[in-house]
Amino acid sequence: MQENLVQKIVEEVLQQVLKGQPSLQHDGKIPIGVSARHVHLAQAEVELLFGENYQLTPKFELSQPGQFAAEETVVIAGPKGSIERVRILGPARALSQVEISWTDAMKIGVKPPLRTSGDIKGSSPITLIGPKGSVLLAEGLIIAQAHIHMSPVDSTQFQVTDGQAVQVKVEGVRPIILSNVIIRVSERYRLEMHIDTDEANAGLIQQGAKAEIVNAPSTVGLTPLAIQPVVKQAEEKSSYHFDKKLLSQGEVLEINAQEIIVSKKTIVTALAYDKIRELNKTLTIRTG
Repeated sequence: MQENLVQKIVEEVLQQVLKGQPSLQHDGKIPIGVSARHVHLAQAEVELLFGENYQLTPKFELSQPGQFAAEETVVIAGPKGSIERVRILGPARALSQVEISWTDAMKIGVKPPLRTSGDIKGSSPITLIGPKGSVLLAEGLIIAQAHIHMSPVDSTQFQVTDGQAVQVKVEGVRPIILSNVIIRVSERYRLEMHIDTDEANAGLIQQGAKAEIVNAPSTVGLTPLAIQPVVKQAEEKSSYHFDKKLLSQGEVLEINAQEIIVSKKTIVTALAYDKIRELNKTLTIRTG
């Protein structure tokens, strides 16, 4: 079995164990993580930049389970300049993505859109330079929308739902209110709000500061970004033929179809089964 499949299975087993543990109670405050510019790479781009069969080297763990900052860095280049030593975050993803601030964008002469992480279709191009080669991404450069990672238990306690836009207040030397902060709910998430360095500088916010949700509006009257998950749900296809070797919880969340059809040889993780039931989807196993 391929190494990345084994890694996915191990991660989901750990998540299954954690599901049975009592949730940590919070005081209504959400810890803030300030995200500097960084890169997520697909394995194909990892090998183009660092060499054939190259694997990212973990430097330290990040707050979200299973995520790490890698030892490796790259240069990102635009029409007017470049930025060196941009950290890669692992593990490798399905698609490459670069997240920078508006200040970074002005420095290198690009105009990336404001997007939720993973929404890169039609986003800006960017050149990546590594020790073994360079890659021009036709799309993938974004400014990340401020968002809050939380578990389903947290979402119940805060009375918010996945994809919802909320207003958040941060106390401090320069109190600030951020609007259109997107809620992201998953069993694999740990409670934390992510903002970029421009947002942190605006409010003199330091790593580990606390935020509070002060307004959680309904989907009525929200911006297209805020109601995007609702639109996607309305456009779901009736069925989806899944042809990979492993169906994990992450893949289930990405499939916009009521019925997921897999081969009898496909490994379906326990959390994937749970998520299928939670979303009222149907799993069909092909026998032929």
